[in-house]
Amino acid sequence: MNLAKWTAGLMAGMGMLAFAAQAEAGEVRVTVAEYSAKTGPYFEQVKKEFEAKNPGITVKFEVVPWDVLLQKLTTDITAGTNADLSIIGTRWLIDFVQQDVAEPLDSYITPEFKGRFIDTFLSPSIMGGKTYGLPIAASARAMYYNKELFEKAGIAKPPATWTELQEDARKIKAQGAFGFGLQGKEIETDVYYYYAMWSQGTEILNKDGTSGLGTPGALEAAKLYKSMIDEGLTEPGVTSNNREDVQNLFKQGKVGMMITAPFLSNQIKEEAPSLKYGVAAIPAGPTGARGTYGVTDSMIMFKNSKNKDEAWKLMDFLFTTEQRAKFTQGEGFLPVNKEEAKMDYYVNNADLAAFTALLPDARFAPVIPGWEEVAQITSDAMQKIYLGGDPEAGLKDAAAKANAVLKK
Repeated sequence: MNLAKWTAGLMAGMGMLAFAAQAEAGEVRVTVAEYSAKTGPYFEQVKKEFEAKNPGITVKFEVVPWDVLLQKLTTDITAGTNADLSIIGTRWLIDFVQQDVAEPLDSYITPEFKGRFIDTFLSPSIMGGKTYGLPIAASARAMYYNKELFEKAGIAKPPATWTELQEDARKIKAQGAFGFGLQGKEIETDVYYYYAMWSQGTEILNKDGTSGLGTPGALEAAKLYKSMIDEGLTEPGVTSNNREDVQNLFKQGKVGMMITAPFLSNQIKEEAPSLKYGVAAIPAGPTGARGTYGVTDSMIMFKNSKNKDEAWKLMDFLFTTEQRAKFTQGEGFLPVNKEEAKMDYYVNNADLAAFTALLPDARFAPVIPGWEEVAQITSDAMQKIYLGGDPEAGLKDAAAKANAVLKK
């Protein structure tokens, strides 16, 4: 979504913040991001358990698909009909804070409550010394590979470098499958490109705060992906495939390698239990550099909530170790709760261990105004390159557009 339009719309509705949605006494409304088919049932169970323990408080959850969540929140905030609580992408939080929409939670947070969290995942929601959100979902990215396709192609182990990945993709292609699943549509299209950028030792933002899209490393990363498309090492129609499309191809045994989040493991167990797969680190570049994408989503309280005390009671309930474990394990995320992380489910889970090992190399989305707009500029540029555009010209244009946003 265009962030400039988001901000303009939000500013237009700021005068309506005093007129929050008509809320009944003791009613807590929550906008929830839909992560999988398990999301709705989980929160329905939360409603039953919480209301049973808290007579007089009713909870209404509205589950919203990720792709339209930001647009819905923008519309609701502008109209003054937003819920009391919402799950958001943490990368959006700075804009909510700057527009004075998010309620600081520090007056509710006790030392015991704060101590529940792994600092790495709580810190992105702390701005200017105030805590505006709580990490409700966390994940990193790693490379999944099909063991059967590897065996048929004579590949002994997952590739450690992008050069090895290209060689392995050629061998897999020779077996009639797609070597590497490349996402080129919708959410995280830009992120898929960053994996290659980071392996070149290039960051999304330069040290001076300008876009990294105009650097030599960024160009090499774009050329890498374009060459794989041109050589037929990816699935056809890259720009028509979003993350779920590529994951489905992998679950069907049609793709040898792809990069995604740990929730794919749960999907495989439920939808393709006979699929033999492994999880490995994202390949490194020529100097050994590599990077993975660290992601947190946060739950926030809106400043215009009429039932803040009741809303906090629900937040406190949602962030108990028991509830975190139910949600995290059901969705396939990484634990954000210290006690949860000690559970056998995580300690003895080889897939999750592979993701956890990558956390030292994790980069989070920059916490800067206008980030969503910069990310969209990157996605648009990569789609044009994937469709045959010139990488150098495309990145030069994208860098100029990104820098214009970053200077605002």
